[in-house]
Amino acid sequence: MKKCTFFCLVTGFFLLKTVLISAQSFTLEAIKSYPFPSGLTSSAQGSRIAWAFDEQGKRNVYVAEGPDFTPRKLTNYNDDDGQEITSLSISDDGKWVVYVRGGDHGSNWDDELPVNTTASPVAPKVQIWTIPFAGGEPKAIAEGDEPMLSPKSDKIAFVKGGQIWVAPIDGAGTAKVMFSAKGTNGSAEWSPDGSKLAFVCDRRDHAFIGVFTDEKTPITWIAPSFSRDDSPRWSPDGKRLVFVRTSGTGGAPDSIMARRHRPWSIWTADATTGLASQLWQAPKTLAGSVPTTHGGYNLHWAAGDRIVFLSYQDGWPHLYSVPSTGGTPLLLTPGTFMAEHITLSHDGKWLLFSANTGPDKLDIDRRHAVRVPVDKAAMDVLTPGSGLEWMPVVTGDGSTVAMFSATAQRPPLPAVMAFTKGTPKLLGQHLIPGTFPQNQLVTPKQVVYKAPDGMTVHGQLFEPAGGSGKKPAIIYVHGGPPRQMLLGWNYSDYYANSYAINQYLASQGFVVLSVNYRLGIGYGYEFHQPANGGALGASEYQDVKAGAQWLAEQPQVDAARIGIYGGSYGGYLTALALARDSKLFVAGVDIHGVHDWSSQRGAGGGEAPSAMRFEKIPDLEPASKLVYQSSPISSVSTWTSPVLIIHGDDDRNVRVSQSTDLVRRLEKQGVSMETLIIPDDTHHWMKHTNALKIGNATADYFKRKLMKARQ
Repeated sequence: MKKCTFFCLVTGFFLLKTVLISAQSFTLEAIKSYPFPSGLTSSAQGSRIAWAFDEQGKRNVYVAEGPDFTPRKLTNYNDDDGQEITSLSISDDGKWVVYVRGGDHGSNWDDELPVNTTASPVAPKVQIWTIPFAGGEPKAIAEGDEPMLSPKSDKIAFVKGGQIWVAPIDGAGTAKVMFSAKGTNGSAEWSPDGSKLAFVCDRRDHAFIGVFTDEKTPITWIAPSFSRDDSPRWSPDGKRLVFVRTSGTGGAPDSIMARRHRPWSIWTADATTGLASQLWQAPKTLAGSVPTTHGGYNLHWAAGDRIVFLSYQDGWPHLYSVPSTGGTPLLLTPGTFMAEHITLSHDGKWLLFSANTGPDKLDIDRRHAVRVPVDKAAMDVLTPGSGLEWMPVVTGDGSTVAMFSATAQRPPLPAVMAFTKGTPKLLGQHLIPGTFPQNQLVTPKQVVYKAPDGMTVHGQLFEPAGGSGKKPAIIYVHGGPPRQMLLGWNYSDYYANSYAINQYLASQGFVVLSVNYRLGIGYGYEFHQPANGGALGASEYQDVKAGAQWLAEQPQVDAARIGIYGGSYGGYLTALALARDSKLFVAGVDIHGVHDWSSQRGAGGGEAPSAMRFEKIPDLEPASKLVYQSSPISSVSTWTSPVLIIHGDDDRNVRVSQSTDLVRRLEKQGVSMETLIIPDDTHHWMKHTNALKIGNATADYFKRKLMKARQ
């Protein structure tokens, strides 16, 4: 018996080693070597564009100019130091490039605070920088955020300490407070001639739109009310404003669990007198509520005196146009798809956006660049095909559309094409390292299945090439949750990282199913805003479990070796899966997940009500119970599967205490557990080497737990 046992163990070891060697064709370091572009923008005049490239943690500004659009590196930051580049813009005259360096602008709180991933004794700063488009040394204008360049191309308004500051664009003078106003001020918008500045003054339970003219002229408050006003936009002649109005906070305590309409309306106002009138009110339906997709309202004052905006009112996030004098809004983008990454052309005549639509039935799981005139429903998909394109912008001369472009294999790059259409020209292909395994990546397959309650769920299946026999499998659960994983590289750096890890896991011999569960975007309102979702029922978990059950039925999958991993909301669903269904999910990696909704800021209907208040929320007790039952901590007693828990301790999206608490609970339960805490990094792994560390830790854990030789 001892000889047989030894023989089996040795045989198993060599079989495992053979499987790993034959499957491994590239390293995670190789696939993570791609440059990731972001922040694409164009000047109001000419054909100049700019974007940022993250090259293995070294983030820099690049520019290009027509007609050849040869990429040129403008800055020279050479360290993997976690300092992101955001708010990238070009002055209207095309002479200056402005950006913010530092912070974590994808966070839920403290996004304007410095990030110190290198543990430097001298903390980095969040600063506004300016540099000539032609080249030169960048200048730090000031500490601050949200820069807004004047149309005169001479100065920058920005936010610092809740006030609006101003500084010369060339850095020749000192920044100073532009004006003083009670409350927290932001969302600055220059008038077309640069003589005035509209802004939002947030006073906690209500918010005003203000117009600043000069130091001698009192601020004009635009139709002040007990409401919350937002998104001020100027008319082309600079005489009027359009803005969005929502309800102020307060009122009698209401049900936590009830689904209700969130009202909003669009108003226009005289910028001099402040007198305003309602232009349009959203339908009083659930779908007519405040839109929650990219850009929110996406409000613009367009050419032809038309107001354009986004609404979910027909069940999909679509663009609408209405005359500034009023009338019935015109649906510009009819169809079963979503519009996002929306920009208005510099002449105000066109809306450019990305959408999951096109001639191919698989396009619902892709993105393509689309345009539509602001005054008629004549939408045109500019980039049909099997690729993915997003964040299109038009150059100031109106001749070129710039965008980001990717495929299932090639990582994202900037691209340009004639506004009259044609074949996009890729920019910066030489920046993809020669070690990047582009030709070894698989093309994920679209998977469609039903959840137990009948909800249609989409996913992407990554299958390893070659090999025989049943393979271990992994469910990947994205975060957000308002996200959509695609049939190729994702437009978010966080989810591009996840896509790279899924490709790497497939190369290691795992079958990976990425699940687009309900609460995500891309499939309509009822999918995005389902009943009983999140902290109030976790109805989306059935989509994840159904995905694992679908995997278990596939002939190439070993149903006894299915794992699960995800980050953020995906970490929450990973923990929920391991707690509720350890027999199905035999191992997991929980990356900065929520484990107790009641202690996560804003969970379960908002902050906990004051115990001293006489008026009570009518369903507080059953809602509190439901919040607990929807949290992984409620099912720790049935959690038996091993888990790796990962968290950065400067996380500004999910509190690190969520993982600290879970670790204590699992220790008491006796669950097999490994942990990895990353000091001083945030939710988004701002340091490239940290992203590699968590990716390799995830893959290594699944190799050890799932890649076992069958006896």
